[in-house]
Amino acid sequence: MTSSQVICCERLRNIAWTSRTTKTYLTRYSLLASEPTSLATLAPVLLLSLLSVSGLVASDFQDFKGGRFALKPLAASAFIWLAVLLDAPQSNYGQWLLFGLVLCAAGDVLLMFEAEAAFLAGLVAFLCGHLLYAVAFTQLPLNTMAIAIACLPALALIVLVLFWLRPYLQGLMRAAVPAYIIVIAAMLVFAGGTWGNAGSLLILCGAWGFAFSDLAVARRQFVSADRMNGLWGTPLYFGSQMLLAASVAWQL
Repeated sequence: MTSSQVICCERLRNIAWTSRTTKTYLTRYSLLASEPTSLATLAPVLLLSLLSVSGLVASDFQDFKGGRFALKPLAASAFIWLAVLLDAPQSNYGQWLLFGLVLCAAGDVLLMFEAEAAFLAGLVAFLCGHLLYAVAFTQLPLNTMAIAIACLPALALIVLVLFWLRPYLQGLMRAAVPAYIIVIAAMLVFAGGTWGNAGSLLILCGAWGFAFSDLAVARRQFVSADRMNGLWGTPLYFGSQMLLAASVAWQL
């Protein structure tokens, strides 16, 4: 076989490999025929999230507690359902993320109650959820330069939020809230470290959206119970959790 024939065969093999890879990629992400991640399969969970979150925002704005108790668990179940639909248990990343989602759902339920003990328990649940998200991110190849860059906004978040909240914190919260903020910042740093991996944009948007949504919770709990908090904080939180749940599709 001549050198030109060898080159020709090599090019044909490369074309065939590219075709198979492209077809696999498109099928996995629902751009071709129906696989478990097709739009028809995802439509019910996306609809559940949209309707339950919309109803929850309206219920909180009207201070309708019955709606909150009915709809918040449904909205939380949607992001868990999405992760399961996208085969979260099939990867280390997905398993850790799914555990974190479950803990965040538990935190959602606890924060429905107004007692300080319930708030503290919810804070612990979310803190553990953030820690598990950070562990999930470490299951992916991490970009050390991206981690270094991510430290800057994470550090700024710690300083600014503590400066804002410290005058309003009393008793146990003076220690619990700073610890929670530090854990959030660590989660954000590891989320930044995933940059360059498939699905990293979903991870970054989900992680930072989650962190910013916590500001609405903090404002409601410590600063002002203004109903406007839920108008932006609630959809941002649940949307961010859905983005994080969706990121498992890229990690199989």
